[in-house]
Amino acid sequence: MFGGIGAMTYDIIRLEDRPDIKERAAQWFHEKWGIPLEAYMESMEECLEKDSAVPQWYLAMECGQIIGGLGVIDNDFHDRKDLTPNVCAVYTEEHKRGHGVAGALLNAVCEDMRNRGIGTLYLVTDHTTFYERYGWEFLCMVQGDGEPEQTRMYIHK
Repeated sequence: MFGGIGAMTYDIIRLEDRPDIKERAAQWFHEKWGIPLEAYMESMEECLEKDSAVPQWYLAMECGQIIGGLGVIDNDFHDRKDLTPNVCAVYTEEHKRGHGVAGALLNAVCEDMRNRGIGTLYLVTDHTTFYERYGWEFLCMVQGDGEPEQTRMYIHK
């Protein structure tokens, strides 16, 4: 159990530990990011079917509701295929922002990936200060697939 500010409490769960919420999780990520629902379903099915570290999906849940989530995939739609795996789709519901949900998710995924033998993770973002709070460091600029501008790549070891 991870706690937020005040009386708020939430759980960080791995999708592989709760396969019953796969459809709900895929729909939630689809609504937040606009990536086709089928892409999330396919990645989540791969997570549940194979015994490997990537892909993985994580959710923050409070009172049965998804309040945040993220995934770990090979490549988050950028040109640096050598920088893998990537944390992707980091999102916290607006009314839960500022309560440590994203930080708890990031810390949990880094620990879980370390336990699976993956000590280095990458993340693409346009945020400039948020991820540093959780031990991420700016690495380089990368070109997103179909994007006119380059974006920031972070690394966590």
